[in-house]
Amino acid sequence: MSVFIVKGGTRLFGEIKTSGNKNEALPVISAAILLNTSVSLFNVPDIGDVNSMLSIASELGAKISKVNDSKVIIDSCGKISDTLPFDTSGMIRGSILFASSLLGRNRIAKIPQPGGDPIGRRRLDTHFLVFKTLGAKISCRKIRNKNKSETTMYVLEAKNGLKGSEIYLDEASVTATENAIIAASCALGKTTIINAASEPHVQQLCRFMQKAGVKIEGIGSNIITIYGTKNYKSVNHTIGSDYIESGSYIGLAAATRSELKITNVDLNYMKMIIYQFARLGIRVETDSKRGIIYVPKKQNLRVCSDLGGAIPKIEDNIWPAFPADLMSIMVVVATQVRGTCLIHEKMFESRLFFVDKLISMGAHIIICDPHRAVVSGPSQLVGATISSPDIRAGMAMLIAACAAKGVSRIYNIEQIDRGYEKIDQKLLSIGVNITRIQDRRKNC
Repeated sequence: MSVFIVKGGTRLFGEIKTSGNKNEALPVISAAILLNTSVSLFNVPDIGDVNSMLSIASELGAKISKVNDSKVIIDSCGKISDTLPFDTSGMIRGSILFASSLLGRNRIAKIPQPGGDPIGRRRLDTHFLVFKTLGAKISCRKIRNKNKSETTMYVLEAKNGLKGSEIYLDEASVTATENAIIAASCALGKTTIINAASEPHVQQLCRFMQKAGVKIEGIGSNIITIYGTKNYKSVNHTIGSDYIESGSYIGLAAATRSELKITNVDLNYMKMIIYQFARLGIRVETDSKRGIIYVPKKQNLRVCSDLGGAIPKIEDNIWPAFPADLMSIMVVVATQVRGTCLIHEKMFESRLFFVDKLISMGAHIIICDPHRAVVSGPSQLVGATISSPDIRAGMAMLIAACAAKGVSRIYNIEQIDRGYEKIDQKLLSIGVNITRIQDRRKNC
């Protein structure tokens, strides 16, 4: 088991680079399995979740070639299995994205219950609504793996192929929208997806499918029209910059009162993120031509009250609102800002459960309910022994450890590695006193 040892309280300085977007890489890898051709991907982040998806693709029958840390070639010209591997699929939520590719390619897909972060209930109903609307039949049964643990196996069948239709999503689910885009790309005729998610990675998946020869209209809106085809082209595609990672580094600079230059940023997707940080008194300078965000050292970290002196509310919502994946980071930043704000996590009822770890480090936080917490700052954080429950909370606690006085031990850092590429090496380069060690003791 790997552990981070972090000695906090140090001012940071230098340049830190944003890697490719994890949430784009996952559906693109899945879509590559549908194409029955060769796909070259660039700027692929070398992280746990991406490697898990590539491993699944390989087990399904695709030939995976890692040219270097950021370039991957996926050749799916051979036979592709219709059954997802049990153990690997259970490690990652994104495995559900292979359902559309396998169903479109083999007309049958056998999908074990996917894994993922323990941040609350994450429905599969919307995915199955998509497949049913396009003509698939769905059944399920209980199965056991080699360790005799039980899970659900979903069987999707479309014996005559998928047929284009009008899909009205009951929620603007990102992964369900991505499954709908992949499935519609091979469905006969025209498909219209209504109430579609429009996050940057959804837009990029659409552009990937366009390169493969699929006609798609309405990219970036909540109504997407797709004209299915069976004739696909080889694709060269560059994964876009991870705006969640860029936002995490703004939070790191603010919490440690440090001066940082963040590079490889796509500023087209940073407007709401920058605005919400500004509500906590954090200002940045941007260079859109060079893809740079500069966070100055001297900041007036003070909560900006709403009109009439009301306590402001930082809340997430569907794109283009503030992204849910940055809410954990915002909680930590708010502990270092003078004033009081309400954090309202609308989307996942367990995402704020890591807050008790911050309270143990000295943060002044009152949890109102599973979705809301009141944060008052600034508070002097102190080093502690903590554990990472999920990717984003893990990064938030790593930021807290960097801001804290004393030494922190962070267990279960494999969660952080799932979403942040070589994070300890990046932090070392800007002055963080961080060491990765192996510890055989039980997780805290």
